[in-house]
Amino acid sequence: MSAVPPAPSARPVPSARPVPSAMAPGLRTGRAALTVGFLLQGTTFALLVTCIPEIQHRYGLSDALLPVFLAAVPILAGAGSIVSERLVKRTGARAVLRVVQPAVCLSLAAVGLGGELWQLALALGAFGLLVGALDASMNMLGVGLQHRYGRSIMIGFHAAFSLGGIIGAALAGLGSHYDLGLPALFGTAAAVIAPLALLTGTFFAGPAELGDAVREAAEAAARSVPWRPLLPLCLAMAFAYIADASVSNYSVKYLTDGLGSREDLAKLSYLGYMVAMLLGRALGDRAVQRFGAVPVVRTGAALAALGFGLAAVAPAAWAGIAGFTVLGFGICAIIPQVFAAGGRLFPADSDAAVARLNLFNYVGFLLGSPLVGAIADASSYRWALLAPMLLVLAVLPLADRFAPEPAGTAAPATG
Repeated sequence: MSAVPPAPSARPVPSARPVPSAMAPGLRTGRAALTVGFLLQGTTFALLVTCIPEIQHRYGLSDALLPVFLAAVPILAGAGSIVSERLVKRTGARAVLRVVQPAVCLSLAAVGLGGELWQLALALGAFGLLVGALDASMNMLGVGLQHRYGRSIMIGFHAAFSLGGIIGAALAGLGSHYDLGLPALFGTAAAVIAPLALLTGTFFAGPAELGDAVREAAEAAARSVPWRPLLPLCLAMAFAYIADASVSNYSVKYLTDGLGSREDLAKLSYLGYMVAMLLGRALGDRAVQRFGAVPVVRTGAALAALGFGLAAVAPAAWAGIAGFTVLGFGICAIIPQVFAAGGRLFPADSDAAVARLNLFNYVGFLLGSPLVGAIADASSYRWALLAPMLLVLAVLPLADRFAPEPAGTAAPATG
C-alpha cells in the first residue's frame, strides 16, 4: 500500500541543546513510548500491504483499478500531514498522536469489514488521511525528543518501525495460512493494537519534558535553504522510495499472481524485505564509518538493482522472496545516507534541508505504485519490476554527492 512510512533521519543535530547532565526520567519514558508507537504503526502498515491480494479479491477490484486506489492513499496522506501540522501548532504533537494512532487501527478494521468498492474507498481514504497525520505527529515528536537529547536518536524509532513490519507480515502470513479472513485478521489486530496505542499514548513526552524543543525544531526546519545543491539527493530519495513502494504494494501480489505462490508463503516477500531493512539499519552506520558513504550508497544501489533482477527472473516463490530480501539490504543503505548528506551540506540548517528531502519520499510513493501497476497491467509483473530496477541504478552516478564536503566548503543557507 502506498501509505508513507516515516522517513529515517541519520543527520547530525548541530542546533540541538546540550545533553542535560541528569536526563529527566519523563524524557526517557517518552522516548520508549514513541519507540513502541513506531513499532505499532509498522505492524499496522505491514498487515495492510501484505494483504493486498485478499483485499483485491474481497472487493472485486480489477488489476487496472488497483493502482488508482493505491495511489490515492499517499495523496490523502499528504493532506493528512498538512492538517496534522496545523493541529500540532494548536494542541501539540502528543495530543494529535494520541488520537490518530488508535484511529488508524480502526480504519484498518474497516478495510476488512466492507464488501463494496465505495466502502473500500472510504476505508482506504480514512487510512490515508490518518496515516499522514500519524506520520507528521510522530516525526514532530521524535524530532523534539532528538532536539532535547542533543544527538541523533531517530534511527532507533525507524528500526522499531521495521521490527513492527516484520511482526505485521508474520501475522498476515499466519492469518492466511489458517484462512482467518480479513474481518477476523484486521478486526483482531485492531482490537489488540488500538488499546496498546491508547496505553502507550499516556506516556508520550509533552511540554513538561520537551519544553519548546518541538517549536524550536520546527522553526529550524522552516528556514530556507537553496534547492540546487539538494536536487541530486532529492532524485536519489525519490528513486529509493519508488523501489520501496514497489515492494510494499506489489511484492505479495507478484508472488501470488506472477509466480503462483500460496498467499501465506507470499507474505514472506515483505517479511524478508523488512528483516533485511532492520539488519541493514543496525549495521549501516558501522559500514559508513569504515568504508565511507559513497561506497556504501553505490553498493546499496547495486544490491537493490540485483534484488529487483533476481525477483523479476525468479522461477518460483522462494527465489522471489530471496530477491526482495536482497533488495531490502540495498535500499536501507541509501535512504538514511540521503538525510545524512543533506545535513552535511547545510550543517547550520540540517532540519530545513531534511524537511525538503523528506518531500521526495511522497514523490516516490506517488510515482511507484502507478508506474509498476500500469506496466504490470500492460504486460506482466516481471517486466514491471524492471522499471524500479533501472531507477535504482540511476542512483549510481549520483553517489558522489554523498561524499562529505571538505572543511569550510559547505553550502551556506539563505534567508
